Amino acid sequence: MVDKISSWKFSEDFAQESEVILRARARAAELGIESITPSVGAQLALLVSIAQAKSVVEVGTGAGVSGLWLLSGNDHVVLASIESDIDAHNIAKVAFSEANVPASRLRLINGKSLEVMANLADAAYDLVLLDADLATLPEQIHEASRVLRPGGVIAISHAMWRDRVPDPAMRDDNTSVYRDVLRRFSESSDFVVSLLPIGDGLLLASRRG
Repeated sequence: MVDKISSWKFSEDFAQESEVILRARARAAELGIESITPSVGAQLALLVSIAQAKSVVEVGTGAGVSGLWLLSGNDHVVLASIESDIDAHNIAKVAFSEANVPASRLRLINGKSLEVMANLADAAYDLVLLDADLATLPEQIHEASRVLRPGGVIAISHAMWRDRVPDPAMRDDNTSVYRDVLRRFSESSDFVVSLLPIGDGLLLASRRG
């Protein structure tokens, strides 16, 4: 008897990744770096395409998987990618080099997320992806809200945190952080919010004009 394929797996397999992204994903696995899933990457690329985004920030370069997806959304978006881990930073350079991403479309920044974000311009970015430094996520959201233009989107990966967030019996620190974040956005009148059950959960919050 053939096992039934879940809708989650079907949607993950539906998103096709380029050879460059697949190689970046393989390098991430070798280093123990968790990358966004293909469906999350496809969703981010779609957002960049729909908005015709010009400037994007991501916190957590990893091995370059998410950045490559973001850059695939259109041909003119410029990505500022922040990574505190020098090994990940260096391996991401390989991925972007393989993809022939021109220097004019990419700023790879090795540094602490909050310190780097504090130097970004107000209301200058179309999309901010937060995918690192869980301990400072609330502070990252504050900075992301500041640098985001009206109509721009904050995207937060792992918003379901291993399927623990929906389970009230799970009360560990990481799960509590994500619950607080979801509550904060759901109660805010400043954002239009959606929680997508793709990957490990993707929270999208668009800043009202």
